[in-house]
Amino acid sequence: MNLLDIRNLSIELVSGNKPILAVDRVSLCMKEGEVRGLVGESGSGKSLLAQAIVGVLDDKWQVDADRFHWRGTDLLRLSLEERKAIISKDVAMIFQEPMACLDPTTTIGEQLEEAVDSRQLSGYFWQKRQQRKAAAIKLLHKVGIKHHEFCIRSYPHQLTEALCQRVMIAIALATRPVLLIADEPTAAMESSNQGQIFRLLASLNQLKNMSILLISHDLENVTHWTNTITVMYSGQFVEAGTTEQIFNRPFHPYTRALVDSSPKANMLLPAKSRLMTLPGSIPILQHLPIGCRLGPRCPRAQQACVQAPKVKNHHGHQVSCHYSLKDTY
Repeated sequence: MNLLDIRNLSIELVSGNKPILAVDRVSLCMKEGEVRGLVGESGSGKSLLAQAIVGVLDDKWQVDADRFHWRGTDLLRLSLEERKAIISKDVAMIFQEPMACLDPTTTIGEQLEEAVDSRQLSGYFWQKRQQRKAAAIKLLHKVGIKHHEFCIRSYPHQLTEALCQRVMIAIALATRPVLLIADEPTAAMESSNQGQIFRLLASLNQLKNMSILLISHDLENVTHWTNTITVMYSGQFVEAGTTEQIFNRPFHPYTRALVDSSPKANMLLPAKSRLMTLPGSIPILQHLPIGCRLGPRCPRAQQACVQAPKVKNHHGHQVSCHYSLKDTY
């Protein structure tokens, strides 16, 4: 049984006279213990999809899906309160900018203690206070912050971005989630700090069997840490499969372009040569192309691309394209 099973999820922005379809019928499945990458350019709808799963989108966004199952339970049939009770217990999310997400007026220790699940505590209220503090320290140790004294009494602005990201992960782990969603967890970090964060997430997956949805715009970076990858473009599903399939034999022209823009896939190129890029840029929400949204930029686009392509499944390797690269290999 799938841990998370989403079919044809759409997210509309209700603004003005005409709603804008920001995410168009995207499907996503995750199994227990899986590390799945969700890849695409900025503006492709990755963060919107993650926020829809967690349930933190505000009223201007309307979410609809053919199926939205969590461990076999249809969340769409539940009330908002029942859905939040399940998701807040089993799913946690790490956001892009840890400095902006942490409360600047409260110490790290107080924020960690507040995040500790009350169900883990027992005894009288004064005993629970000590238990909360001990749990907060244990969480810091779990994410690799051994010298917790300085961190606990510090405010977010007194810590480095890498430390703040570790604190965000500690807060996310406080509820002992089954699924951890990491939205660009290493954005704007130095490469050494990026490696530390990714190794930490990998250890959580291996030791706790925690499922992780790793969101990134960098396909090459994600391939080192994931089992499977889903690719999105401008709010549409593009391709999904194992990491090896996506990186070594991509079927979609957009995925092929992402791979070709990676230095790892172009080791034989002469020094200082240009990497392959698609012409143009990702469309804005107010002016989305009809049919396949990659059409205006796609080197294989033809007349049929004015209709949205259906998803085709090739032994677990899914692609949404009228003229896929499957037969070119």
